[in-house]
Amino acid sequence: MAVPRTAPILVASNRGPVSYTLGEDGSLTARRGGGGVVSGLSAIGPDAGAVWVCTALGEGDREAARRAGANHLNPGDTGGQQVRMLDIAPDVFAAAYNGIANSVLWFVHHLLYQTPVEPVFDAEFAAQWAAYETYNAAFADALAMEAVDEAVVLVQDYHLALVPGMLRERRPDLRIGHFSHTPWAPPDYYRLLPDDVAAGVLRGILGGDRAAFLTERWATAFADCCAAVLGAEVVRDGDGAATAVRFEGRETRLGVHGLGADADFLRERSRRADVEERLTSLRAQIGPGRKSIVRVDRTELSKNIVRGLLAYRRLLETRPEWRERVVHVAFAYPSRQDLAVYRDYTQRVRQIADEINAEYGTEDWTPVALHVKDDFARSLAAYRLADVALVNPIRDGMNLVAKEVPVVSERGCALVLSREAGAYAELGEDALVVNPYDVEATAQALHEALSMGDDERAARTKRLAAAATALPPQAWFLAQLRAL
Repeated sequence: MAVPRTAPILVASNRGPVSYTLGEDGSLTARRGGGGVVSGLSAIGPDAGAVWVCTALGEGDREAARRAGANHLNPGDTGGQQVRMLDIAPDVFAAAYNGIANSVLWFVHHLLYQTPVEPVFDAEFAAQWAAYETYNAAFADALAMEAVDEAVVLVQDYHLALVPGMLRERRPDLRIGHFSHTPWAPPDYYRLLPDDVAAGVLRGILGGDRAAFLTERWATAFADCCAAVLGAEVVRDGDGAATAVRFEGRETRLGVHGLGADADFLRERSRRADVEERLTSLRAQIGPGRKSIVRVDRTELSKNIVRGLLAYRRLLETRPEWRERVVHVAFAYPSRQDLAVYRDYTQRVRQIADEINAEYGTEDWTPVALHVKDDFARSLAAYRLADVALVNPIRDGMNLVAKEVPVVSERGCALVLSREAGAYAELGEDALVVNPYDVEATAQALHEALSMGDDERAARTKRLAAAATALPPQAWFLAQLRAL
């Protein structure tokens, strides 16, 4: 029998708080995940009756979803949370997730297209868009079934942009919010999308009572797109900031919640034995007396790893005094390797690192220490020892690495930060700010960061850590709930 539909609070996201591995004997092994939404949902406690709706990502997840049917997953697997996992057909999920969410919406909001040759919106795209609509409708159906009257629903991210509007049609009594974890494209770039799709995404989000973003910049861009594409009215405050969008008789309020780092978790986790072990290994790899430039990223196109390596190479070329005195510890964890453009980018990162080591390396000095296997404990170890953190994305909704490093840093860390990262809004004053496309200026910023005095670096790090932890995940989540 299905679980009674009694949820007063619901969260919807593509990825849920648990994933499953299917054994050869048919057994299922659950692995709980982390992240801001997981931490945030825990803030309301198990007695609130909250339900998390997510989708099955792999065969283990699909089997778990099939066994649960319309019921929730085993709470023993989910840390006590009530989770409804949707078994969406693999071809529909692939078309919606890879075809639209990651290859179109992500590219638009991060300004990643090479416009002379892409995008091409053809019959294949139309089929993928239909799958994206089907995928969003499955979430809307599940949320409508689970929610009590006047429940609060928090819909997460670009994967589910159509859900608020679809859910509004099914359940006009609900209070619905959407949160965008990505940047939002400015109108001229957003209008690369086919007109009906551009309008459909905006209408979807405007189906909610509230649309929230990581920075005021992204909220303003969304409002500007609503005005340009839909002809909607933008409500502004006395300072000119967009506060709401009025369209077709409804008003959707706009909000900003700058997700911060979880200081307590990071400081505790970074002192565990596995981190200490990796710290010892990294220090040996860097060598005594040398400084370190650390970056921790997925090989996501927007993270700009290639230009970061080119800037480091330019540093070694123009500032020979740093040769044999610094190591660039680059963690570039492969991402979205089912897409050819990501595989090619990952290979390019490896190639440039190899070229730098071949050109400048000596018998006892390897200029670039490239790590491509994901290892959270090793990332935390790198945060602790970093003299300089390089965070230079082309465009980023926030970038939590920029916020996490100052929290964990042992001796103070100079932050070289792209002005196109959402984190710039809060951290820009105490960072060395760069244009992410300007390799020459980034090389100069790396030199300035490496040359920074200990006292200044420590003082900046203290201020950066305070700003970075102003809205930790639990407070971030609760702020959205209160606003609805």
